[in-house]
Amino acid sequence: MPNIQPVILSGGSGSRLWPASRSMYPKQLLPLVNDKTMLQNTVSRLDGLAGLSGTTIVICNETHRFLVAEQMQDVEGGASIILEPEGRNTAPAIALAALFALENLPDGGPDPIFLVLPADHVIANVPEFQRAVLRATDAAEVGDLVTFGIVPQDANTGYGYIKASADRAATVSIESFVEKPDRATAEAYLASGIYFWNSGMFVFRADRYIEELGQHSPGMLSACRSAMTNATSDTDFFRPAKKEFLACPSDSIDYAIMEKTAHASMVPLDAGWNDVGSWQAMHAVLNKDERGNAVNGDVLTENCRNSVISSESRLVTAVGVENLAIIETKDAVLVADQASSQSVKALVDRLKSADREETSLHRQVFRPWGSYDSLENA
Repeated sequence: MPNIQPVILSGGSGSRLWPASRSMYPKQLLPLVNDKTMLQNTVSRLDGLAGLSGTTIVICNETHRFLVAEQMQDVEGGASIILEPEGRNTAPAIALAALFALENLPDGGPDPIFLVLPADHVIANVPEFQRAVLRATDAAEVGDLVTFGIVPQDANTGYGYIKASADRAATVSIESFVEKPDRATAEAYLASGIYFWNSGMFVFRADRYIEELGQHSPGMLSACRSAMTNATSDTDFFRPAKKEFLACPSDSIDYAIMEKTAHASMVPLDAGWNDVGSWQAMHAVLNKDERGNAVNGDVLTENCRNSVISSESRLVTAVGVENLAIIETKDAVLVADQASSQSVKALVDRLKSADREETSLHRQVFRPWGSYDSLENA
């Protein structure tokens, strides 16, 4: 039986889902799809997974530590929370987790097989997802670094793609990773049947990840080792040394390892996956009425279609609109064409340049002892 250890990456800011998601309280810590947060849904998705053992490792930002700890309280087997002093993308984050897991391996215990999951994805068909994980685990046990390729549902230009070999085995070899394409290229990818969306989810042995990182990015591994050697810990959190970690180059696992290794493979996955990276994507996963509207809170619509409309603190009404995202919070309102919702990030960047606190803080501020309503921007 494999020793599958979940590693959950919870370091993003989710700026494309502003104003609901903000840097101090990002989308993975919000209950956007149901009554659980995205992080909690990611953990729940593993319930009943064969071979699951050991402690779940969560990598998050120092500023989110109490929110993450609170949301992980009910996880069976507990959770080890590693606090990044500063974001350095996915490759160093996973390196910290691998070094931590190998250092804390029980005497005589099998090497952990990491199941690396972003905290902010939606997967509708959990049984199919778990079957795919077990297929990936078989390949990981013999040394492969496995990613999940999402069977594309449309010619999406918002995702990177994976070009796979033409065979249809449970695990297939990867020919190349491809950047986000233009529309015509994406349509050609869709028609070919051998291109898959890059999910950002992985399965591999922790020791193999360290081997590959040492081969392809030795400076990164050295910085992560130093950060872990000089780390501190308390009851709830493990803190890599800040000075040493800040010397680490920033890079994704795709660039640092997956595009360079000779041992990358892919498991196709068709399980209703969505990375919920925009309000348009959010609309796709939410429950909708007969006109295609996804509404939340005190909302009244008249002759509206295919829109996502959310109210946090007051009545929101809409008449005759289509394909919009209308998101009301206590201190900010977004109105956007869903087709342009990827551009919300550019709007947030402009607000950051103007030092607007609405990009980072909500009116309701959370602390370890509770929360309070800030009136500064009221």
